[in-house]
Amino acid sequence: MVTTDWKSDLRRRGYRLTPQRQLVLEAVDSLEHATPDGILCEVRRTASGINISTVYRTLELLEELGLVSHAHLGHGAPTYHLADRHDHMHLVCRDCDQVTEADVSLAAPLGDGLREHFGFETDMKHFAIFGRCRDCAARAAAREEPGGDAGESVPGGS
Repeated sequence: MVTTDWKSDLRRRGYRLTPQRQLVLEAVDSLEHATPDGILCEVRRTASGINISTVYRTLELLEELGLVSHAHLGHGAPTYHLADRHDHMHLVCRDCDQVTEADVSLAAPLGDGLREHFGFETDMKHFAIFGRCRDCAARAAAREEPGGDAGESVPGGS
């Protein structure tokens, strides 16, 4: 059971697995890429008395202890996921906000080039690439084809 690992991880570092910590870890685990507000909503399904300050403090501690990681996937709040997952980068669709995890090895040539040209060491665990997912790209291409939605705009409209 995963929570047993959390309990032993916390105990090794001198902390207890409090009910709040367990609820936050379970929410992060089930939601995968969740903002603190999303985590709060999930936690409140079980414990309505938890507030956003508790979620932020708990996430901060869990990140310091190496149990969760965060990434910035846009201009909003960071998203959190369990740190014991494989290292991955994030592909973020600007149209539907879907986040897809991709193995960081796919970006190895980019990291090698940055290191070679600039002496820059990349941290791919916080790496996000923005664009369009397959479905949104197909919809956009269909709109741009003759007879698609693009040709149906109203003159003088915006």
